[in-house]
Formats: sequence, structure tokens, C-alpha cells
Amino acid sequence: MKQLRDKIMLRGVGSLTDAELLAVVIDDVRLAERLVESVGSLAALSRMDLSRLRMAEGLGLQRAEKVAVAAELGRRLARAESMQMECVLSSDDALRLLRPHFEGLTREECRVLFLTSSNRVVECMLLSAGGVQATVVDHRLIVKRALELLATQIIVAHNHPSGSASPSEPDKELTRRIKEAAALFDIALLDHIIIASSGETFSFKGQGLL
Repeated sequence: MKQLRDKIMLRGVGSLTDAELLAVVIDDVRLAERLVESVGSLAALSRMDLSRLRMAEGLGLQRAEKVAVAAELGRRLARAESMQMECVLSSDDALRLLRPHFEGLTREECRVLFLTSSNRVVECMLLSAGGVQATVVDHRLIVKRALELLATQIIVAHNHPSGSASPSEPDKELTRRIKEAAALFDIALLDHIIIASSGETFSFKGQGLL
């Protein structure tokens, strides 16, 4: 561990490998190396619940709690940084803003970005949260909130914890309903983005479905 701390002092935290970062958190270099090798990545490690994490390579409850806290801290920092984005000019911008909100989730959630006519972000709202395979979304609530905020454009996003970003038929039907309901009030649905736990994404606009 002394070598790691010397490395941090000389080169900074950014110079550490994934296993070395984890080693600093749990205070055990060899265990950290085994964990990263067995799980595959820090991202996969951060998605594990506490009960599974404590059993991984004999990590134990106290060290598992430290890893879980570090992962949650990283997610919250990423969300805070993403919300500093003032304007969304493309689906890629929307994805950078929205992805941190879905990191590590084991249930489906739906979020909506409300934008002005100049693409300024007014609000990022958690619309609904459900189970592993579905969440109930009411398109009327989206339109109601857009009118309250005087937003003229919206981007909808939800996650697929299953690992595949391919849209289901209900996803397609939901997109149609939101688009039609919003259009009645001159509110444009710019995109519906699906973010999978595997890192795969699907853009309805990008696929020509809007």
C-alpha cells in the first residue's frame, strides 16, 4: 500500500489502475486485483448489490460497504456534473446528461428532459420507477409538467436493466402516444432514448422512428 500512496503523491490519483483504485478503498492490493479480474470491471462491480458484493472473493461486509459507498459517490458526482450542461443540442448531449441517472439501476425508470425553444434544459424529472422489466409511464403527466414549465421540447429516456436496448412494442406505442399528446400543445418530442445496463443505447430519432 505504501507504493500506491507514493504513486498518488508523485503522479496523482488519475495515474492509478482500476485495481489500484479499488485497493486504496479496501486497503488490500491482492484482493482488489482478484476482484477486478473475477468481476471484469469496476463498472460491473459497482452494479452489484451489497449481498452479492460481500461474497465476492470473500470481500466481507465492511469492505463491501466501502466499495458500495465509493460507487454511489461516483454516480452522484456524475449526475451533478451532467446537470451543469445548460443546453442540449443533440441526442448525444442528452445521452451524456441522462446516462448517469441510470447507472447501477436494477429496476426500470423513466426520466424526461424539459427544454425551452432554445434547447436550454429547464428540468430533468424522474417520471416513474418500476420493476426489473417495466415501468408505468403516463404521457399526460409529461404534457402537464411541460405546460407548467413553459417547455416547448421534451426528450424521454428510460433504461433496460435486462441488458438489451432494443425497443419493445410497448416502448414504441408509448413513444407514439407521447408524441401525439405533446403535439396537441405544440410541444415537440425530440427523442426517446433507451439506455441498457450493458452500455448499449437506442435512439428513436436516430433510427428514424420519430
